[in-house]
Amino acid sequence: MNTVTPRVFIAATRQNDGKTTTSLGLIAALQQHYPRVGYIKPVGQRFVEIEEQKIDEDTVLMDSVYQLNCPLVDMSPIAVEPDFTRKYLQSSNNEALVKKIQKAFDRVAWEKDFVLCEGSGHAGVGSVFDLSNAQVAKILGAKVIIVTQGGIGRPIDEVSLNKALFEKEKVQIIGVIINKVLGTKVDYVSDFARRGFKRQGLDLLGVIPHQPILSSPTVDLIREELQAELLSSPDRLNNLVDDVVVGAMGAQNAMSYFKRGVLLITPGDRDDIILAACTSLDGSEDQKMAGIVLTGNLRPNPDVLKVIRSMPIPVLLSEQETYRVASKVHDLTVKTRPSDAGKISLIRDLIARNVDLDKILTAL
Repeated sequence: MNTVTPRVFIAATRQNDGKTTTSLGLIAALQQHYPRVGYIKPVGQRFVEIEEQKIDEDTVLMDSVYQLNCPLVDMSPIAVEPDFTRKYLQSSNNEALVKKIQKAFDRVAWEKDFVLCEGSGHAGVGSVFDLSNAQVAKILGAKVIIVTQGGIGRPIDEVSLNKALFEKEKVQIIGVIINKVLGTKVDYVSDFARRGFKRQGLDLLGVIPHQPILSSPTVDLIREELQAELLSSPDRLNNLVDDVVVGAMGAQNAMSYFKRGVLLITPGDRDDIILAACTSLDGSEDQKMAGIVLTGNLRPNPDVLKVIRSMPIPVLLSEQETYRVASKVHDLTVKTRPSDAGKISLIRDLIARNVDLDKILTAL
């Protein structure tokens, strides 16, 4: 396997700590020093099917944003399907999987100046099929950056736990990035976390302030999650949802909740609330609600449906009842998508301003 091309492995203390956000921003930063940066996510758990190949969602994102000029199947060599673990435990084929990762890395690194490798979850994820993040980093001969979430005590405790597994595999950790720190606490967290990590022999490479917009889903993402029907114009499906209101009260009382960024969830037969929401849309463009989800597969009557089709916000119809819709929206994991141009621009700027790239390059 190629051992010459510089590389780094982005790990995390748990899922959704910000590996993909960090990776997305780091590629842009690295391109200032290495014009041709490659990307690989050796083991992926969330995938889509493209040309009959299972490709990790994060790989699709990176390729869409940066046009990495490498086959998607090489950037995402192993997709953990629902029965992947069972098949592996029945007939272990670790050597074949390792070779698949090595060959994929060789193709990804071809004519590249640098390769960013992204892990999947904490250091131990994948241990059940002998491809934990720590083991994969060892296979790739990569040093590691650990991404963790805001705070002081918990991040240090969790990084310590992950550090033990990387050290067991003789993989070097070059430092830690703390993500999602409240803006008012950035300096405080930076000071004390730096002291805490120093006691463990680790560098603090950056502290990224929390940006609520990065955790806000678009109406289109909610539509996909609910498999809902779009009843109005598709023009504003990228509206960001900042808050959710369940329309279970009377129309007059509901009016005060119809604010900017709000997603209204209400049964499809509540004509009064639907029409009240329509009335609230007469104000400024910047103050409009994000959208409406009608539940219970209750299609409004033709007169109300005509009003809905003229609404300047997206209106969805879901087969599921109100409580289940509200629960799904609440529990939704928000991932950055190729169409999220504003978020991607913000991420690049956040990493450029808050992560010490020179320290990373020196350590590598």
